[in-house]
Amino acid sequence: MTLDQLRPYVTGVLDPFVEGFDRLGMTPNGVSLLAFGMAVLAALAFLLGGRASPIWFVAAAILVFLNGWLDVIDGALAREQNVASAGGDLLDHVIDRYADIVIIAGLAAGIESYFLGFLAVTGVVMTSYLGTQAQAVGLDRVYGGLIGRADRLVIIGLVGFLAYPFSGTYGGLTLIGWLLVFLAVVGHVTALQRFYYAWIALD
Repeated sequence: MTLDQLRPYVTGVLDPFVEGFDRLGMTPNGVSLLAFGMAVLAALAFLLGGRASPIWFVAAAILVFLNGWLDVIDGALAREQNVASAGGDLLDHVIDRYADIVIIAGLAAGIESYFLGFLAVTGVVMTSYLGTQAQAVGLDRVYGGLIGRADRLVIIGLVGFLAYPFSGTYGGLTLIGWLLVFLAVVGHVTALQRFYYAWIALD
């Protein structure tokens, strides 16, 4: 089970934040764009963490967690304001994919490991693609597999925090390098798991 499947159970925790954004006059699309802004800043912080000072990894981790939290809030806000729509869902998914790409680009650029970045970002994009492609062929959206987006952001954030005190190399790679390896391997495995589930369901 992935953390994405737990979204319906965190409603009570979200309520104060949803009400706060509603009082501020924020729209769900506005929150989605704010979440993307956090992703861009996280990517910049990861870049600086690799090339300037490891302390930036801490800032990057906080920004990644903010991106994930805001990504949960935008849907809840749409339901609160009764403006949930297919268009809003589409925008949310597009922004999430760009956020994923930007964050991984920042990770890869910070340690100048672009091939690992390529492998990681393709795994992440294929995971998300297979999750929604199931809907396109008449199935429910698939959130299963080893990790979903929520799990991925938690792991990236935790490694970001650890990359500050443990800034050396381990087995030839920094923690950020090993994070990219993890995202690449687990991303592609998760994508294949989702493909297998959809294939069997259609059979």
